[in-house]
Amino acid sequence: MKWKHVGMTASLTLAVTLAACGDDNGDTGENGDTGNGGDDNGSSASAEDLEVITGIDAGAGVVEAAEDAVEEYNLAIDVQTSSGAVMTQQLGDAIENEEPIVVTGWTPHWKFTTYDLKYLEDPEGVFGGEESIHTMTRLGLEEDMPEAHQVLDNFFWHEDDMGEIMVEIAEGEEEEVAAQNWVDANEDTVAEWTDGVDEVDGESIELVYVQWDSEVASTNVVAIVLESIGYDVTMTSVENGPMWEALSSGEADASTAAWLPLTHGSFYEDHQDDVVDLGENLEGSVAIGLVVPEYMDIDSIEELPTN
Repeated sequence: MKWKHVGMTASLTLAVTLAACGDDNGDTGENGDTGNGGDDNGSSASAEDLEVITGIDAGAGVVEAAEDAVEEYNLAIDVQTSSGAVMTQQLGDAIENEEPIVVTGWTPHWKFTTYDLKYLEDPEGVFGGEESIHTMTRLGLEEDMPEAHQVLDNFFWHEDDMGEIMVEIAEGEEEEVAAQNWVDANEDTVAEWTDGVDEVDGESIELVYVQWDSEVASTNVVAIVLESIGYDVTMTSVENGPMWEALSSGEADASTAAWLPLTHGSFYEDHQDDVVDLGENLEGSVAIGLVVPEYMDIDSIEELPTN
């Protein structure tokens, strides 16, 4: 593969690699039961024992919504920020021992395939309704790189497609290999994205994304497709804020990783005049919320510990 993973500036903090997410996912059963679970009455998985909501990076919309939920529902637990990799590692560890845990969750994500999980009901609507994933570009990309703009504008796939790549990566495959496997198996879909697009001769383009499993999948696929028509593609993994700053400043060219209206809503509001929204790029269920293992006897945020 030709594309490179490099930082744009010192301010663009590199995210944790996806490999850390999947190291131990294959050792549990469908419900994470390894024989080391709690006692027969399930008391070890009681929501009453929860002290924190395990979140991802600070500033992510799902984390901000979780913090709002703590206030709205008067919860006696705090949101603990970390990263997607740390969150899934702690989730896997808890499931292995059938312990209580609540995490900030979103779909599409491989954890819903690997583990038996459920969203907690949100009667107050703090986490909003359906989300959608959009493709964003910097201003002027259509004029500067019409071929890339057309591919990015055409890019649209299904959550099952994304899921194939996420699961393969979570099971240990290299990101670019999993993406290439999907591209090789879906030539007709890729042909629709490149239909009528002229080839270029080594023109450089930079894609920026957050290190979420879904966006690792989409960005790697788009990088392969752009490279196939002659682009020299650089992929840069950053946190949420720097992703939007890079696009609005023109330091990066495009991203397929914008979650709206809630997850990246505040970032979009700050930068909407300096980016171009090419619209949704995924068909399927896109949502955020608080997630617990199915073995926990709890169905609503209202059942979490309160003050």
